[in-house]
Formats: sequence, structure tokens, C-alpha cells
Amino acid sequence: MNRKSIGNEPIYDARQLGAPRMLVLGFQHMFAMFGATVLVPTLTGLSVSVTLLFAGLGTLLFHLLAKGKVPAFLGSSFAFIGGYAAIAPMLPDAAGNLTVPNTEMLPYACFGVVCAGLVYLVLAALFKAFGVRKVMRFFPPIVTGPIIISIGLSLSSSAVNNCQASWPVAMVAILVVIVCNIWGRGMVKIIPILLGVIVSYAVGAMAGQVDFTAVREAPWIGLPVVWDETVFSIFDGGADTG
Repeated sequence: MNRKSIGNEPIYDARQLGAPRMLVLGFQHMFAMFGATVLVPTLTGLSVSVTLLFAGLGTLLFHLLAKGKVPAFLGSSFAFIGGYAAIAPMLPDAAGNLTVPNTEMLPYACFGVVCAGLVYLVLAALFKAFGVRKVMRFFPPIVTGPIIISIGLSLSSSAVNNCQASWPVAMVAILVVIVCNIWGRGMVKIIPILLGVIVSYAVGAMAGQVDFTAVREAPWIGLPVVWDETVFSIFDGGADTG
């Protein structure tokens, strides 16, 4: 792919970009998935470490089974936030903010996700048996579109809360992404998220809003799994069944 066509024509095979550009796109994908993969457990009270660990393991297994044909990352799904909020809502802290995980009900919410995973297996079997086109006839844009919109609207309050930490930095990130996506050329046009992260992070660092204290205090090695917060605790009395 020549330089003039980058950003102006669809890219159906990232390998045609070459290794250096693929590496840059990989970094962008990492930052894009990291925000979502961390945000979901933060909003639901799950362990961020466990989420990242099993997202990575699941992605590696997926690529192994798909033989590397599908460039995808299996991260957190915003579709489950509503279910978690209904079954295991976050509890208020001393200041009244909903930041305390509901560890008593989290295993039951996780069990619901397991059941949803079983539905995924059924759908996969249907795709295998009848083909993509026949199954997707039941999921037109008029069905999937409102679902995506409702998920986005449910997350709007979280986005506003995050922006309230520093509206100037947030606006810098948004403007960089918009400008690069609309008026950028070549690689700039296809990596707006990465550029938005880099520029806004630099602005935040210069403004003294970047704090590495939590990073310095974090242990180098630790066990991310807390048994009582997993679905398995339902079966050994780890969760209150009363």
C-alpha cells in the first residue's frame, strides 16, 4: 500500500502496511482496549488485574483457535454493565460515593456472565451450521444500533465524571482525535486515538496532573485472583446465599 492511499482507502489486511506501521497501529489498539478493559471492572467492582489477565489469556486462545486469521482483542464488554448494576450495584463509601464493590453479590453477577457465554456458544454453533448471512438477517442495524446507543448513553455519566478531573486535558484529547480523524492524512488519519492519548498525556504531565505514586507502590508480582469474588465461591459457600 502506497503512502497516498493510507487513510483514504479501506485497509482489509494490516500486513500490507508493513511491520513499522502495524506496530504503531498495535500501540493504538492497546490504548483503545486498555481504557475499556479497565473501565468495565472499575464500574462493576471487579478486579482490574484479573480482567487484564484473562482478557490476555482469552485473546491468545482465540488467536490459537482462529489460527491468527482475525485481528481481534477479547476485552471487557460494556453490554454487561446494566446487569452488574442490577445484581451487584456498587455500594457507597464514607463520602457517599458509589465506589465500594458489592463483593456479596458479585459472584452471582459473574454467574450471569457465564450463562451469557453459553449463549455465545449456541450462537457460534448457529453461525457454523447456517452461515453468517442467514444468522445476521435477524440482527440488522435497526436492532443492533439502538443497543449500542443505549450502552453509550448509560456510560455518558462516567465519561463526564472522568472529564471533571480535568476538563482542559479532556478537551485537548477530544480535539486532537477529531482534528486528526477529519483533517489528518496518511498514518495521522488512522491513529487519532493514539495521538490523542500522547498529546493529552503530555499536556497533563506538563500541568502536573500525572501522579506515579500508585505505580511506584504497586508490587512487582502479585496474585490477582480473589477467590471470594469469583463465580466459583457460589458453590463453596463463599457468597451469602441468604
